[in-house]
Amino acid sequence: MAKFNVNLKEASKKEEKLTGGHRLCAGCGASVLVRQTLFATDDPVVVACATGCLEVATSIFPYTSWKTPWIHNAFENAAATISGVEAMYRALKRKGVIPKEKRIKFIAFGGDGGTYDIGLQSLSGALERGHSFLYICYDNEGYMNTGIQRSSSTPIGAATTTAPPGEAMPGKIQDRKDLTHIVIAHNIPFVAQASIHDWRDLMIKVKKALAKDGPTFINAFSPCDRGWRFEPKDTIEIARMAVETCFWPLYEVDEGVLRINYKPKEKKPVVEWLKMQGRFQHLFEEKNRHLIDLIQKRVDEEWERLLKLDGMKIALSYFKAKV
Repeated sequence: MAKFNVNLKEASKKEEKLTGGHRLCAGCGASVLVRQTLFATDDPVVVACATGCLEVATSIFPYTSWKTPWIHNAFENAAATISGVEAMYRALKRKGVIPKEKRIKFIAFGGDGGTYDIGLQSLSGALERGHSFLYICYDNEGYMNTGIQRSSSTPIGAATTTAPPGEAMPGKIQDRKDLTHIVIAHNIPFVAQASIHDWRDLMIKVKKALAKDGPTFINAFSPCDRGWRFEPKDTIEIARMAVETCFWPLYEVDEGVLRINYKPKEKKPVVEWLKMQGRFQHLFEEKNRHLIDLIQKRVDEEWERLLKLDGMKIALSYFKAKV
């Protein structure tokens, strides 16, 4: 198995491929994620971006924050777009237009709205077809760009503009979708969960993904201070606490084998994470406290399941015919 490592000092010497001056909110996790991702790349990259906070705030005409070839298409088809570019790259290599020794990597970014929901169909299709690209979901658990509406990534009990807490409901009443395991079921070479607070883990996972010949996916925890109602200075700590409580476990499935990348020495109760965010404050009212117990039960069950699977082969090996 290839060894991957990152050196922060050396990475910081690289040219910034996402420049400052963009319009993302102070404290936005998406910009941290993109900078860490691009610092982890060694080859030229082409980036596609689904509609969302990241696209809107980094490409307001006539300006762009991207120092890479960059494509925006629509909410639903970032994966289809990047797969088409990757197919063109392979075709041009076969024709000799692009030298065989030249290496270009392909990355798509999408929020949970453009990935869990609107873009799931094109993502699934691109994974099944076997295009060689990395898709990264910056998961901020809601449609933040269009007004903080709930998505299928929004946790149960969270307050959003389309699932407001009140007499009729205590915030969102459905559990969140487990997109990472949906992607694992596609039997692709590499799938992982990461968090912006752990730059080393995230950047190593990006390097692993880009080294594969085939589709790869990283679901990255990306707190949103506007939608989650916390101070911008607390973004990294919010992300760290999600991992320490095991609400967002860090693990990977590499060639079908699941490995947990971080096991807290002392797993903290999920209430420690919930109380840091305004979107969960109504859960501390007596009539809603049962939802805190429900969230803790869900976190415990998922963590115990992952512990049992740690080191086990849980997906089929990826393969496709050579043509």
